[in-house]
Amino acid sequence: MRPLNGSGLLLMNSFHRILLLSVFSFSLLFFLPAHGANVEALQAEIQERNAQLAELEAEIARYEEELTKIGADRQTLEAEIARLDTSRKKLATDIAVTENRIATTDLELEELADEINDKERRITEGKGAVGKSLQSIAKLDDNTFAEALLTSSALSDIWEESDQLRRAQTALSNEVTLLAATKNALIADYETVAKKQGQLVSFRKELSGQKTVLDITRSSQNSLLTETKNTEQVFQDLLDEKRDARAQLEAEIRDFENQIEYTLDPSRIPSPGAGVLKFPFDLSYMQRCADREATYGNLFCLTQYFGNTKFAQSGAYNGSGHNGIDFGASEGTKIVSALSGVVEDTGNTDLIRGCYSYGKWVLVRHPNNLMTLYAHLSHISVDPGEPVATGSLLGYSGNTGYSTGPHLHFTVYVADAVQIVRLGDIKTRTNCANAYIPVAPTEAYLNPLSYL
Repeated sequence: MRPLNGSGLLLMNSFHRILLLSVFSFSLLFFLPAHGANVEALQAEIQERNAQLAELEAEIARYEEELTKIGADRQTLEAEIARLDTSRKKLATDIAVTENRIATTDLELEELADEINDKERRITEGKGAVGKSLQSIAKLDDNTFAEALLTSSALSDIWEESDQLRRAQTALSNEVTLLAATKNALIADYETVAKKQGQLVSFRKELSGQKTVLDITRSSQNSLLTETKNTEQVFQDLLDEKRDARAQLEAEIRDFENQIEYTLDPSRIPSPGAGVLKFPFDLSYMQRCADREATYGNLFCLTQYFGNTKFAQSGAYNGSGHNGIDFGASEGTKIVSALSGVVEDTGNTDLIRGCYSYGKWVLVRHPNNLMTLYAHLSHISVDPGEPVATGSLLGYSGNTGYSTGPHLHFTVYVADAVQIVRLGDIKTRTNCANAYIPVAPTEAYLNPLSYL
């Protein structure tokens, strides 16, 4: 084996420079722009859609304000027609918001796909570069460097080359670490895609519900005009009929509930305190309630409180107090679960003509031995037995059952005291024999504001 001469050492130096240059070139793979030219266009379109969303949200807020003012007036046929007209406009805007969110999420998924493709390309190229560099180092370490040790004519050059080799190996090790980081970023991208796809499914479910509510509102206006023949007195007579039927039903239910023997055990339910339950609306809606404090007299869009309120003392609720709280909410307002749980049951008392009760309702059982009821909905978006998370969509507010205007009736029960009964089984004389509703002993009704 021949000792290294000057030409050999020069060749070895050149080889090391090439090796270091290859490692440096490999590192550049990870500092090149991660997105293609398409990404800038996608981001610009996303920003434009976000601006449109802000404008649509502001339009929804204006419609809600208008509906609040209409609702504050005396209930007349003219006001009801105006309310339905404005509700349809608001629902159409709700639909536009959801369609915009779907389009924005599609764009974000396209952008993520571009990022994922870029990272996968960089990982593939990076693995190839690592492999070639390792082969070069192995060749230099096993052959050229071993040959150099057999001669003592250029020992200082050998130590210098050895130091260069160690630096190259260190740099390569760093690039392998960066390659692993890129892989982790790719995994995070995949998780983000899964989350976005989940949002997309949720948005499309919302869109379906909103379109249904819009159709219901159109049908309600046509039915109202047909039923009243556009006559104010007929409209008022219908309201009186509903009030009388409601009072009779409430009396029947209260009689049954008062007969149920039950003793509340406070240790089996959460201690009262803010935050045990969330408000049954999304955050953006609750924030808009603050702008209507002058109308509602509170920051939460509450129109009726729990218990023996002034309205109850005036003869409402058969003089027994209100078993929940009411929120003013125009048709199509999203109603969400106040806590995680399972949908115990759903129902629709409007299926029985002349049964003026909860209308469309959803009952959710929570793991802390509470149950929550959401009533007078225009559309139900869940099924019995379905698990729901805190803030999950349950349906949309409406004006079904006995209701003097669109609102959400929200009741909190002690779960183990609730029964779902067929009204015909507890009263022989009722307009609602085949209707099913949840009932509970009086002591099992809890003040929702003690837990919100």
